[in-house]
Amino acid sequence: MTRFEEYRYLVERSRRFFETALMQIDRGFYDLAAFSLEQSLQLFLKACLLKLGVDYPRTHSVRRLLEIVAEVSGASEVKELLRRFAVELGALEDAYISSRYVAREYTKEEVEKLLRVVEEVKRVVGETAC
Repeated sequence: MTRFEEYRYLVERSRRFFETALMQIDRGFYDLAAFSLEQSLQLFLKACLLKLGVDYPRTHSVRRLLEIVAEVSGASEVKELLRRFAVELGALEDAYISSRYVAREYTKEEVEKLLRVVEEVKRVVGETAC
């Protein structure tokens, strides 16, 4: 698979995880929606790194991926996202871990906030870095 094909694959998977999260929110599956939002953002950031010409590291940390995007792109707006959404990005990482190892319930309000953060991060990163 070429770098461009992998980029397109990751972007499409990111989109599908996002759509899945919306369906899960509608059904009240908030724990699964939180996981899907994390996956969507993680894949989006990995695709962005590929587009920037960087091989992404083997990490599931959306904060680390965002830090690398900020370093490589030099976009101050991306660094600001890390500061502004530190708690929410941490919660997304927790959603990844808890989906596998810990029983954790999410409220509708929590997931809706995570949804808004994922949308904002994708928008800003897409406009300024990738």
